[in-house]
Amino acid sequence: MKNIINTITKTEQSVAALPLRLVAGILFVAHGAQKLFAWFGGYGLEGTGQWMESIGLAPGFLMALMAGSAEFFGGLLLIIGFLTRPTSFVLAITMIVAIFTVHINNGLFMSNNGYEFGLSLLAITVALLVQGGGKFSVDNQIQHALNTSK
Repeated sequence: MKNIINTITKTEQSVAALPLRLVAGILFVAHGAQKLFAWFGGYGLEGTGQWMESIGLAPGFLMALMAGSAEFFGGLLLIIGFLTRPTSFVLAITMIVAIFTVHINNGLFMSNNGYEFGLSLLAITVALLVQGGGKFSVDNQIQHALNTSK
């Protein structure tokens, strides 16, 4: 009985990463695209860079490029589950910076531009950092291929 429970738990944990990766990945891609390409109502690198400079993140253009790239490309990597742990680490740091430089003084709730959303994304990225990409990830396929070639 204990072996069955362990097998079920391991499978659930492995599969649980998929919705976390997909939802977070889509959100990060969209936010990164706002910063990099001015898609989805964003301001692009110039506008985002000017705003970042205005809140003390200088040089603004470089900060916008770094944040936008981390979010956009990191989101793509999460969606496919490739390099999930290092990507999650970078995105977690990005969320910590966003929370403490932009949102912390506004309180918790999004309605006041608070840190609620950033904190949620931080929790997802930390969970993926600990758990990895799960069963349905490129990371898992690579690990399986390496294990079978031994």
